[in-house]
Amino acid sequence: MAKIDLRTEIKEFLTSRRARITPERAGLPAYGGNRRVKGLRREEVALLAGVSVDYYVRMERGSLTGASDGVLDALASALQLDEAERDHLFHLARQSRTPGGPRRRRSAGTVRPALQRMLDAITEAPAWICNGRYDVLATNHLARALYSPVLADPRRPANTARFVYLDPEAAETFFVDYDRVACDVAAKLRMEAGRNPHDEELIALVGELSTRSELFRRRWASQDVRLHRSGRKRLHHPVVGQLDLDVESMDLSAEPGLLLTVYTAPAGTPAADGLALLTSWAASQEQPATESQATS
Repeated sequence: MAKIDLRTEIKEFLTSRRARITPERAGLPAYGGNRRVKGLRREEVALLAGVSVDYYVRMERGSLTGASDGVLDALASALQLDEAERDHLFHLARQSRTPGGPRRRRSAGTVRPALQRMLDAITEAPAWICNGRYDVLATNHLARALYSPVLADPRRPANTARFVYLDPEAAETFFVDYDRVACDVAAKLRMEAGRNPHDEELIALVGELSTRSELFRRRWASQDVRLHRSGRKRLHHPVVGQLDLDVESMDLSAEPGLLLTVYTAPAGTPAADGLALLTSWAASQEQPATESQATS
C-alpha cells in the first residue's frame, strides 16, 4: 500500500454505512418491491440529512472539503453512525480540508524516561504504552511477563496487530476471544488511518498486513471502526493459564497519540490469583539475569 487515499476512504466508508440501513430502519416508506440498491438510496440519505442530492453525491464521491460540522452531524444522524463512526467521519473531513499534508516520518521506538518510571512504579498490575499502530513502546515487568507471547517476536517495537494477523496460531491461543480481538484491531487501525492518513509507518503496516493476511484484508474491507475502550479481556498465558482481566485504556494528554493500558483483577478472584502467580514467575525470570550481571 503506497498511500492511504482520502477520497477512496470517504467513498467506501459512506457507501458501506449507507448500505447497512434499510428504509424501514430509517423510518422511510419502502416504495416498490424490487430495490436495486442495498440499503438506502443516495437521495434518501440526502433527504434524511437535509442536503441536496447533488451535494450528498459529491460527499460520497470523496469530497468533504466544504462540509460544515452541522452538515457532518446531520449526515452522521442520517446514517445512524455510532460514536466511533462519527469521530471517523470528522477525522476524514478534517484531513480533507488539508489535502496533501506532510507524511509523518518514522518516530522513535521509545518513550520519555519519566513515562517508563511511571510504568515501573506500577508493581501489581501489567501496564504498557502503545501508539495507534499497536506498537508496544514501553512496558513494566508484569506486562513483559503477561505479553511474553507477543514480545517473542524479536522485531522492535513489538506490534500487537502483527502478532494477531501474522502469527494467528499463537494469537488464537493467547487471546481467548480471538475473533473479536481481530475485528477490534483492524477497526482501530482503520480509525487511526482516518486520524493520520499520512503516517508512513501506518501505511507500511497496513500494506504488510494486507499482503500477508487474507483475514486482515477482509476485516479492513469492512470499513468498521472502533474506539479504544475499557472492558474485559480474556487471555491464556502459557505459564499461569487463563486470566480474565479488567482493562483500562487512557490517552496520555501530554503525549498525543500514545495510550496507557493497565490490566487488573478484583481481589479474591481466580484472575487475581493468576496475577500473583504471574508476579512470582516474572521475578523468577528476571532473577537469573540479575545474578549473572552481579557475577560478571
